[in-house]
Amino acid sequence: MSSIDRDTDRSRLLTRRALVLGGIKLAGLSTLVGRLYYLQVLESARYTMLAEENRISLRLIAPSRGTIVDRFGTPLAINQQNYRVVVVSERTRNIQETLDKISRIVPLTDNDRRRVMRELHRKRRFVPVTVRENLSWEQVATIEMNTPDLPGVSIEVGEIRNYPQAEATAHIMGYVGAVSEAELSGNSDPVLSLPGFRIGKAGIEKHHEKVLRGTAGTSQLEVNAVGRVIRELSRDEGQSGREVQLTIDMGLQRYVQERLSQEQSASAVVMDIHTGGIYALSSHPSYDPNQFTMGISAELWEELLANPATPLSNKAVAGQYPPGSTYKMVVALAGLESGIINSRHTVFCPGHMELGDHRFHCWKRGGHGTVDMVGALRHSCDVFFYDVSRRVGVDRIAEMSRRFGLGERTGLDLPHERGGLIPSIAWKKATLGKGWDMGETLVASIGQGYVLATPLQLAVMTCRLANGGYAVKPHLTKQIKSVSGEQVTWPSLGVKKENLDVVLRGMYEVSNAPNGTAYKSRITQPGFELAGKTGSAQVRRITMAERSTGVKKNEDIPWRERDHALFVAFAPVHAPRYACSVFVEHGGGGSTAAAPIARDILLECQKRDPGRAAVAENPPSSMKDGPRG
Repeated sequence: MSSIDRDTDRSRLLTRRALVLGGIKLAGLSTLVGRLYYLQVLESARYTMLAEENRISLRLIAPSRGTIVDRFGTPLAINQQNYRVVVVSERTRNIQETLDKISRIVPLTDNDRRRVMRELHRKRRFVPVTVRENLSWEQVATIEMNTPDLPGVSIEVGEIRNYPQAEATAHIMGYVGAVSEAELSGNSDPVLSLPGFRIGKAGIEKHHEKVLRGTAGTSQLEVNAVGRVIRELSRDEGQSGREVQLTIDMGLQRYVQERLSQEQSASAVVMDIHTGGIYALSSHPSYDPNQFTMGISAELWEELLANPATPLSNKAVAGQYPPGSTYKMVVALAGLESGIINSRHTVFCPGHMELGDHRFHCWKRGGHGTVDMVGALRHSCDVFFYDVSRRVGVDRIAEMSRRFGLGERTGLDLPHERGGLIPSIAWKKATLGKGWDMGETLVASIGQGYVLATPLQLAVMTCRLANGGYAVKPHLTKQIKSVSGEQVTWPSLGVKKENLDVVLRGMYEVSNAPNGTAYKSRITQPGFELAGKTGSAQVRRITMAERSTGVKKNEDIPWRERDHALFVAFAPVHAPRYACSVFVEHGGGGSTAAAPIARDILLECQKRDPGRAAVAENPPSSMKDGPRG
C-alpha cells in the first residue's frame, strides 16, 4: 500500500474518532444543559427556597398577652417591661469572672450561676443566655454604665406579667408560669416552645388562655453558615391577645378582701341576683401572684403549703362545707312545694326530738316552744325542720336543693370549681352500699351530715330565692350587661310565689325582727335593709357528757374544733339587687362572725351604686313592713 493510501486511511480513522468523540462531548453537553435547565428552570422555586432557608432563619416572636380589667376598666392583669441581663460566652474571656462582676450589681444565687453555666454548655457560643430577669431601673443603668468592663454582657427588654391588685385578686386572676412538658406535648401551637414563654396556670389566666395568648409574630433573620445572625430582614409582630373584661368591681373586691382579713380564714361572694354577674369573689388568706410569675422560691412555696389556713385554695369556689342552717330555706320550700305542709304548719320545740332511742337536739336548750314556718326561720329552730324533713323525705329535699344550684358545679368561668354534695337514698346506696336512715334525714335538714356546699353555691341559692325563683347562673366574664336596660331571661324554677314569699318573710325577720338571730347585724339605714339567714356548722360531734355539763364556748376550744360560721343575705329588701354569702372557717356562730361581715359588704354595695342615692334620701314608706308573705 502506498503512502498516499495509508495517509488516507489514517485521515478517515481520525475523522471517525473525532466524530465519535464529538458525539460523546455533544451528548455530555446536552445532558449537562438538560440538567442545568432542570435545576435552574424547572426546579428553580425549590432550590431558591432551600437556598433562602440556608441564608434566612425564620424565628417566632412571642405575642403580647391580653390585659384583664374589671367592669370599669381598672387594670387587674397587665404587661410590664422586663429588663434582663444576658451574656454571650464567645465574647467573654472568663465567664466566672464576668458573673462575679454582675453579682456586684445584681445579686446572683448559686442556683442562678448553675443555671447559667448549664445553658451556656447546651447552647452555641454566640447565643445569649439570660443571667437575671426583672431588673430595676437602677440595676439596668449601672450595668449599662459598666459595659466596657463587662464584655459580652448586655441588657434586653421583654415583657413580664404583673398584677397591680396583688393579693386582692389572686384567686380570681390566678397567675402565669413556664410551659410544662405535659402542656407542650400534643399542643400544636409552636409559640409554646419559645424559651421563657408563659401561659395561664390558674384562675382567669388559665380559663381564658387561648383568648389572652394571641398569635405569634415572625422575624426573618439573615444568618451565616454556622447560624450566627447577620441582620434582620423583616418583622411581623403578630397579634396581641384580646382584652378580657370581668364583672368584678375592683373597689368592692378590695373592700371585701380587707374586711375578711380580720378573720383567720374566710371567703365571700357578691352577685347580681338578676344577671349572675359576680361583683366580688374573695378568699382569705391570699397570696401575691406576682411571686409566681418568675418562679416562686422553694422556701416560700413550702411556707404557703404549710399554712393551716390554705392561702393557695380558693375557698369561695373550691371549699366544700356543711351549709348549716342556711340550708333550711331549701328544706322549707321542699315541704311547701310538696303540699305535705303549708305555711300555717306549727311544731312544738321542747329543745329536742325523739327518734327511736336517739335524741336529736335543737341548738337552743329548753327549745323555742310552738313555732310556725316564719318563726322557725327567724329563730333557726332545728326541731321544726327535723319535723318537716321527716314528713317530706330526703329525696324531695335533694330535688329542691338541685333546683337552687346545690350539689353540682355552677359552671362558673373559673377552673377548679367543686360541686359540693347533696345526699339521697340512691346516692348512699351507690356510694356506700348501705340503706338510708331516717336519722340521717333529720341531720341533713339542718345542713349537716353528708350535705356539703361551696360559698359560691350558697350565693347562687340566695340569688334564686331573691329574684323570684329564676335559675340565674354566675359568671365572671362580662357577657351580660345589667345596667344598660338589657333584659336577661333565666328559666323559672317552677316554685310557687306564695311559698317563696313565706321563706323570704322568714329571712326578713331573721335580720329585722327584734328576736331574729341576726337582728344585731341589721342595716338600720332606711331603704338599704337586708334579709338573710344565719348558719353554724359543727366540725365535731358534741358528746352527751358535754351536753350534760354544758357545751364549751367556741372561744374556749382549739380553733380547729370551733364551728364554722355562715350567713347568706340579699339587699335591698324591697328591690333586691345584690346577694351575698359569707363563710368564716371555725368562726363560731353565724350571727356573731359572718353576719356582721355580710352586713358591711351589702351596705358598701348599695353605697357604691349611684342608683341607690335617691332611695337613701327618700326611702319607701313600706320598708318597715318587710316582704309580703
